[in-house]
Amino acid sequence: MENREILLDRALTLFSTRGYDAVGIQEIVDSAGVTKPTLYHYFTHKRGLLDALLASHFESLLESVRVAAYYQRDLPNSLEKITRTYFEAAIANPRFFRLQLTMQYAPVDSESFHAISPYRLEQQQLLQSLFIQAVQDHGNMRGRHVMYSATFLGMIHTYIGEYLNGATTLADPLTYLAVHQFSHGIYS
Repeated sequence: MENREILLDRALTLFSTRGYDAVGIQEIVDSAGVTKPTLYHYFTHKRGLLDALLASHFESLLESVRVAAYYQRDLPNSLEKITRTYFEAAIANPRFFRLQLTMQYAPVDSESFHAISPYRLEQQQLLQSLFIQAVQDHGNMRGRHVMYSATFLGMIHTYIGEYLNGATTLADPLTYLAVHQFSHGIYS
């Protein structure tokens, strides 16, 4: 593994276990076995390291969510695909999911909250688009796309958080049950 990838890997571990603000540059470079100038060469500063880390991990996640959110006039099926996409990604990369969840709920003036915000908004927009398209089949959903996307993503994040804390698994029965529970609220 090259120094850049080692730095990203060690930073992900440290940020996900202790939080972005609690980790200093010296700790990152010590963990990676490199010097500060090496980190600065690749990322310029700590925020640059965080931005590179988020971009590399969100790229594939967002592409997978885009594919899953493609509406084919079967909302429960689309919601199950999306849920399964998030669950599988969390199982495959729990460090990244712990990091992103903590960052989304960081203080609004914090550097970590600002770094994650564009990705949070993009996820919301993908889901809002799905719910807007679903209005053609479910007219009672009109005008509720913002609320539905926030609630649906919040539910997914809650289950992932429970998984990361060892309280549940993200197996397929949970995927179905979560979507079924959510669907009862949006169709009424």
